[in-house]
Parts: sequence; C-alpha cells; structure tokens
Amino acid sequence: MSALPDGRRFTPAAARNRGPILDVLGPLLPESGLVLEVASGTGEHVVHFARARPGLVWQPSDPSPEARESVAAWLAAEGLENVRAPLDLDAAAETWPALRFDAAVCINMLHISPWAATEGLMRGTGACLAPGGLLYIYGPFRRADAPTAPSNEAFDADLKARDARWGLRMLEDVRAEAEANGLGFEGVADMPANNLSLIFRKR
Repeated sequence: MSALPDGRRFTPAAARNRGPILDVLGPLLPESGLVLEVASGTGEHVVHFARARPGLVWQPSDPSPEARESVAAWLAAEGLENVRAPLDLDAAAETWPALRFDAAVCINMLHISPWAATEGLMRGTGACLAPGGLLYIYGPFRRADAPTAPSNEAFDADLKARDARWGLRMLEDVRAEAEANGLGFEGVADMPANNLSLIFRKR
C-alpha cells in the first residue's frame, strides 16, 4: 500500500480489480437508492463505482480510522456529490447503525478478518437491507466442488501465519450463514486472479 501527500492511500490490487468487479456488479445494482460498502479500505473502489453510477448514493464504511481518513481524502480529491462521509462500522458488531440500504458491497474482507466479521456482515445486511436488495461479496474462497489454486493455498497459509483467525472461507459456509439471515444465494462468478464474486438477495 502506498500513500499520496494528500492522504489518499492506494493499492495495485484495487487498481486491477475495480474494473472487473464493476463489470459484474454494475448490472446487478438498482438504478437509484443507497449502497453501503462494508470495509471500504483505501476508498478506491467506492469512488470508482460512484463515478460510474452517479444515480446511486454510496455510503463507505470501515472500522479503521486510517482507512476512513483515506476514504475522506479520496472524496475530497474527487469532489463526488453522491458519496457520503465514511462511517465507523465494524461488520462484527452485534448491532449496526440505524441504516436502511438498497444494496451492500463487501470487497476483500472475509479472508482478512475473524469469522465473526462474516457472521456480522450477514446479520447486519439481513436486518438492514431492503427486500430484494443485493449483497455483493468479492474475494478468494475455497469451494467444495473445485480445487483451490496453488497461489490461493499459499495465500491462505500466509494469512493464517499472520493471524490464526484469518484465512480463505469455504463458499458453502458463507452461503449457509447468508441464508440463515434471510439472504438467498443467487450465484457465483469467476473473477481474475482466482477470486470470486458471490451474489445474494434479501428475501
């Protein structure tokens, strides 16, 4: 991760994957409404999406003060009027702020957080997402019906060495947790670099 003098942080991965993500995410989004981004990180994704979909209002969020500072710096630099100030939101929290949103996006969080964050993501979106609303998740996953790429196996080992609570999640476990919170599984899309897009809808 690198930083610009004005406080904007950026990563090569975000620059590479934001286009392919938008190609899948864009057609799934509503024409208008509020979109919550959980774990916004540097803020690069939300500004890219907001530029592409100006009819939507975007709400970035992250529990990290440093991440929220980077998001705010990106918003100041871009001058986007359809993005709200970043919200202090920990996905694992028992209760989320009083929000009602029409879609939710979560990119590269599940594997670098405890399983409690995945449980909280499903619990929070299950409670706050409008009926029929989208939950879009992106990242590397294990699948019961497919071998894990060697690069993802190495990545998983590195994650667990850094924090034993981290690691690639089983898609089937994520799906079960979503469905237990009223989020129906709509499908999966293969993405570059052995990542996946997971698509859920609020019942």
